[in-house]
Amino acid sequence: MRNYTTQMDAARKGIVTPEMEVVAKKEHMPVDRLMKLVAEGKVAICANKNHKSLNPEGVGSMLRTKINVNLGVSRDCKDYDMEMQKVMSAVNLGAEAIMDLSSHGDTQPFRRKLTSDCPAMIGTVPIYDSVIHYQRDLATLTAKDFIDVIRLHAEDGVDFMTLHCGITRKTIEQIKKHKRKMNIVSRGGSLVFAWMSMTGEENPFYEYFDEILDICEEYDVTISLGDACRPGCLADATDVCQIEELVRLGELTKRAWDHNVQVMVEGPGHVPLDQVAANMKVQQTLCMGAPFYVLGPIVTDIAPGYDHITSAIGGAVAAMNGAAFLCYVTPAEHLALPNVDDVKQGIIASKIAAHAADIAKGIPGARDMDDRMADARRNLDWDAQFACALDPETAKAIRDDRLPEDDHNDTCSMCGKFCAVRSMNKALAGEYIDIL
Repeated sequence: MRNYTTQMDAARKGIVTPEMEVVAKKEHMPVDRLMKLVAEGKVAICANKNHKSLNPEGVGSMLRTKINVNLGVSRDCKDYDMEMQKVMSAVNLGAEAIMDLSSHGDTQPFRRKLTSDCPAMIGTVPIYDSVIHYQRDLATLTAKDFIDVIRLHAEDGVDFMTLHCGITRKTIEQIKKHKRKMNIVSRGGSLVFAWMSMTGEENPFYEYFDEILDICEEYDVTISLGDACRPGCLADATDVCQIEELVRLGELTKRAWDHNVQVMVEGPGHVPLDQVAANMKVQQTLCMGAPFYVLGPIVTDIAPGYDHITSAIGGAVAAMNGAAFLCYVTPAEHLALPNVDDVKQGIIASKIAAHAADIAKGIPGARDMDDRMADARRNLDWDAQFACALDPETAKAIRDDRLPEDDHNDTCSMCGKFCAVRSMNKALAGEYIDIL
């Protein structure tokens, strides 16, 4: 029998939960220190009590940087079997979280399959599902309808939910007044904005925040405070709409913590490289160290087809400066629903960014694999190199496709016998170095 409601409630009562024990072991951290961070809200352990297959992870800037993979069907791409294939591929590649962003069809069976079978954290955006669930146009939905869908997702075992609580009636006037180039690019944020515009009512996720907190406390759902006003182009980065919303998200973070509900705060977006670190520091100040969950950031607007690279550049700088959770971006970003290969490319790029940041932050054990790779390369041990690689399959396929004619075990087809490692090994061993 649980004598606590949420991971935060347990931590504040001095109770070490099974999830805390698992996370502490993964992070090489004393469990009492982790418990203190959870109690303070600086680490979130997203673990709905109904997600029985979960292999728990902690999200916080002092832990390993985690990555999230967005998936889900749309009206034009509605193959749930394909989405499940992407899910399993993502988990095998090391994704710690899956967000189901489905916007078509009967979403509940897929969502329940995720929380039944998938060991990664599961996230959703309930406002997407509201229109689909009720099969009614946005303007006909009521605040109660939105809240009921939040409860439905909580009952289904979802570990965290993106809720766009930070935009209000005031935001409508700001958007009209400040003339952003890209207005609102958050899909959930645009739906909330549209609903407020059509109904004349206040944002239900803001107005009924206390009721939402009751649901989240009951099921131990972490709120991911959505950044409806995140910049969708470099020109809109760090503007008044973005920062004013962030101030409000900081206020809502405090209210959630007072309710023992865990919080993550979502962040930009498209941001010039020289503004990324500053954005992280501002968030840490305004949101009192709550874990920061960033999309990218994407550091240039002109690379469609390569935005997994633009986001990895921004993500490494963001995580190095305090972001705790990176939402992957695929080559299909801005263009199409990602296929299986796009998902893989996005995950690998995001994992590289997260790993590079962990090394820079000095996370215990973060560089161990890099050091093993250096030993394997010095020894020209190809199998050991593949074992150390983030994507062994691709690394091995490239080498096998272009093997050198001679000395297969010593060199690659780039340098052949001009290989610096081979020459140094032989020179230091006092051996003759043959080149021709």
